[in-house]
Amino acid sequence: MTDRAPAASLWGNRNYRVFLVIQTLSALGDSFSFVAIPLLVLHSTGSVVQMGLVTGLTGVASIVTGLFAGVIADRFDRRRLLMLSDVARCLLYALIPLVWLFANPMWLIYTVVPLTGGFAMLFQVTYVTVVPAIVAPDQIIKANAHLYGTYAVATVGGPTLAGLVAAAFGPVAAIGIDAATFAMSAAGLLLVTLRPTPRPTDEKGADEKGAERGGVRGEFLAGFRFLWAHPVLRPLTVLLSLFIFLTHGMTDVIIFRIKEDLGHGDGTVGYVLSAGTVGTFVASFLVARLRKGIGFGPSWIGAVTLGGIAVGCLGLTESVPVIGALSATMLLATGVAGICSMSLRQEVTPGHLLGRVTAAFWTTHYSLGPLGAAAVTASAAGFGVARVCLAVGVGVVCVALSGTLTGIVRAEAPDASRTPAADEAGEAGEAAESAAETA
Repeated sequence: MTDRAPAASLWGNRNYRVFLVIQTLSALGDSFSFVAIPLLVLHSTGSVVQMGLVTGLTGVASIVTGLFAGVIADRFDRRRLLMLSDVARCLLYALIPLVWLFANPMWLIYTVVPLTGGFAMLFQVTYVTVVPAIVAPDQIIKANAHLYGTYAVATVGGPTLAGLVAAAFGPVAAIGIDAATFAMSAAGLLLVTLRPTPRPTDEKGADEKGAERGGVRGEFLAGFRFLWAHPVLRPLTVLLSLFIFLTHGMTDVIIFRIKEDLGHGDGTVGYVLSAGTVGTFVASFLVARLRKGIGFGPSWIGAVTLGGIAVGCLGLTESVPVIGALSATMLLATGVAGICSMSLRQEVTPGHLLGRVTAAFWTTHYSLGPLGAAAVTASAAGFGVARVCLAVGVGVVCVALSGTLTGIVRAEAPDASRTPAADEAGEAGEAAESAAETA
């Protein structure tokens, strides 16, 4: 097809290049709030429990949004949805520095941060559906690796800069910088053109309007049924739910460890988190080779196992450089696993279902995240960081090894991802969508 001809080279694809630059800029801003929000809560309250509560509330907002984010992404113009999400987050984050000029109301944090989490979920679901509309199908994992790599480049410097800005001007200033980057990202999306997504009809000629009459619940269930029918996505969703429960609050635990247990300042927090994101950068270089060489299953299981070992060791050292190295190892592992799982989803899911499948996947496996964040941070405050990290690490390793008993270990390499089982799953997903349309 002529619209795929330029995709012979990723770097020859103008839409891809622009999209890559935009997402790098947005990631740089994200890294500021990633550091600044927990620091602002800690400065204002001195409580790791409240840090975990904000993180948990954000997770709840993401889950609620995920119930309908996929439906929205499959119904409406996806580029406009990305722009809407960026503009909304820009305005919400800008409220914090503006209000902080006059007062320091914690209720604003508890309101704004979860709302931005909801728009972030809408953006992330739509973002996953956009990549296959920019690059060729056989370039998806490379494109995801590049995007993940540039994200890492941005976030290597971002946390350091955020820590320095927070130390010099306060965490509120870093949040203001994040708001500005969302505005620039929204403007840049005007330069990106997406290939249209085909809207298939069923055998009786019913189009997507029939699905709309089925309601949000029916359309969401179409995505969930596709997940459940797929022999790899089904166990992957279950295991990732457990993984998110265990690790969702680890950033707060690391920040608490550095500041409260070891007595270091905001700048040190930024350096450690920056060192950690080096692992994300390395993951972007390794993932395509790993998946091609040993396949999806061994890549995912091995990466998560390595991440669990790194988490378990975090509480056993008081050395800041070692904590940074372990953070890098943890993010290297989760980076490889994350790119593999997202690429597999994009490869085996029909385009018109991708938003709903992505939303069902993320909503399901993030459902335990808020509870996990609250439990892990409260446990760290009550029992100490060392014990909690060890327990979490052991749990993550058990989750990874459980994958050897499922279809994950038998998943094929990218060029064989369209197996008969995957086709069967696709038919099940389409059947589920038809059922939703007639509901």
